[in-house]
Amino acid sequence: MFHVKPRTRRLHLFDLDGTLIRGSAAAVEISWQLGLAEEIAALEAGFLEGMTPDEFAVQARELWSALTTEQVAAAFEGAPWLAGIREVWADIRARGDRCAVISLSPDFFVERLLAWGVDTTHGSLWPAVPFTEPIHRPGILDAHAKVRIARELCAEYGVDAADCVAYGDSMSDAELFALVPETVAVNADHHLAGLSRHSYSGGDLREAYGLVRNSAA
Repeated sequence: MFHVKPRTRRLHLFDLDGTLIRGSAAAVEISWQLGLAEEIAALEAGFLEGMTPDEFAVQARELWSALTTEQVAAAFEGAPWLAGIREVWADIRARGDRCAVISLSPDFFVERLLAWGVDTTHGSLWPAVPFTEPIHRPGILDAHAKVRIARELCAEYGVDAADCVAYGDSMSDAELFALVPETVAVNADHHLAGLSRHSYSGGDLREAYGLVRNSAA
C-alpha cells in the first residue's frame, strides 16, 4: 500500500506599502486625508536617504497630531489596493496554509486587514488615535524586525523558513528575502533586483500568488 506524503504547510508573508498597496503607502494615504501631501513626500524622501523608521514615526506623529479614526478609515478604504487580496488569503487558508502581513506602517492601519481574512498582522506600535501619547521608539519596526517576526511566526505555526513565501517590493524586504527561499518581488524597485525568485508587475495579487501557488507539493 502506498502512503502519500502529507503536504507541507506553508506560511505566506506579505509586506504592505508598495506591495499590497500599489505605488503608495499607509503614511501617504493618511497624510492625503489631512492635506499633507507635500510634507509626507519630504519625509518619505528622508526615509529613502537613510532616516531611521523610528525617527520617521516621530516626525509623522507630529504631522498627524489632529488625526481621527474616521480619517484613518477613509485612508484605508481609499488606498490603491491590489485586486484579489481577499481571494488570495481565502485560498491560502482553504489549503491549510497561513498568511501574515508584516509592515513598518502603524499598527492601527495594518490591523484593519484582519477583516479581509489574513491570519495575523504585525505593524509598528503606535499610540491610539486620536493621539494623546508620544511615539515609543522601541515599538517601531525595521527591516531586522521583519525577520524576527517571521521567525516567531514560523515557530507559532510550526513551519520552517524554507516553507515560507515572502512578498515585498523594496529594501525593507531584502533581509527577509535572504531568509526565505520562495520570494515574489511585487512591483518592486531596484533593491530587490537579483534577490527574488519570482517577479510580478501589475495590479492583481492573484497573479502574483499564482507564481507560487502550486510550487510546493
